[in-house]
Amino acid sequence: MPLVAHSDLPSFDRLRREGQEVLEPRRARAQDIRELHIGFLNMMPDAALQATERQFLRLVGSCNRIAQFYVHPFSFPEIPRGEEARAHIHEHYSDFAELQRDGLDALIISGANPAQAELADEPFWKPLTHVVEWSRANVCSVMCSCLATHAIVRLLWNFERYRLPQKRWGVYSNRVSPRAHPLTANINTRFDAPHSHLHEVSAAQFRRAGLQVLAAGEDADLHLGASPDGLRFVFFQGHPEYDAVSLLKEYRREVGHFLDGARDDYPPFPENYFRGKAAEVLEDYQRRVTQAQKSGARPEFPEEELAQWVDNTWSDTGKAIINNWLGMIYQVAHPKRGEVFMEGVNPDDPLGLLSNK
Repeated sequence: MPLVAHSDLPSFDRLRREGQEVLEPRRARAQDIRELHIGFLNMMPDAALQATERQFLRLVGSCNRIAQFYVHPFSFPEIPRGEEARAHIHEHYSDFAELQRDGLDALIISGANPAQAELADEPFWKPLTHVVEWSRANVCSVMCSCLATHAIVRLLWNFERYRLPQKRWGVYSNRVSPRAHPLTANINTRFDAPHSHLHEVSAAQFRRAGLQVLAAGEDADLHLGASPDGLRFVFFQGHPEYDAVSLLKEYRREVGHFLDGARDDYPPFPENYFRGKAAEVLEDYQRRVTQAQKSGARPEFPEEELAQWVDNTWSDTGKAIINNWLGMIYQVAHPKRGEVFMEGVNPDDPLGLLSNK
């Protein structure tokens, strides 16, 4: 069932124009359908703030469960912002204190742009610990994306991410763990997922800590994992929310950094992403850049042309996993927010996964 446009967040109109069903509150109130309220902590930098917002709204709105989804975005004032982003957050985002008062069924935590070598030195670290501690006792499940995964396994399971020799960047193949789990029910046993990170945690670290590894790949290691109970925390290291052109836009920014002198080397292609015609176009563009450097000119990056030649090979699986996640929450969330688990459900093992070992 659809998202509910319960505020004037511009992303609701954008998704509606894309063809996604978004209910007006008046229509939503007229339907006798259960609600699920999902917090969305958006820690992304200004340039990606609204795009990330739309990507996660799109994933949740694509779910086919019989429920109305109220997504409540919020962020931290401690994260440095420009004027436009601050205005967007002030006008359209919720205050976390209000969400605590009203209650949430689930929480999604985005990644962030790392600025410090140590996670504990990041401006979001202290408020994030507060959100996580509250969520452990007050929501059914927390879904973590990329850097949020790194932060929370350090905070709660006391193991550290490690720096890679070079950025893990591209689209990688993953296999689902042979052990059955509701999150991976009825999805492809092998599927693609984008990654974009310089630090990572491994499947081996997850297993040593007693966490569940649900999908991983030979080249990109951990993609999807979960806390021991299978639901309280769900971890993505990859990015199922990415649009087809997300890596393209990242690549354009890296080329811009090279042209501005902010990086010494011309950026390599994201792995397994630019193929065929797209690779030909970019190789030609690099030749023109090399020639133009002598004259000081800057050829225009061929983003529109490239957008025709990049493929999205991950969204269907990402939507299926999110669909499964919301279905799990639907089973155990109390219809009255603030009373998290239904009567008779063990809050330490809400789906009976541990007792069925």
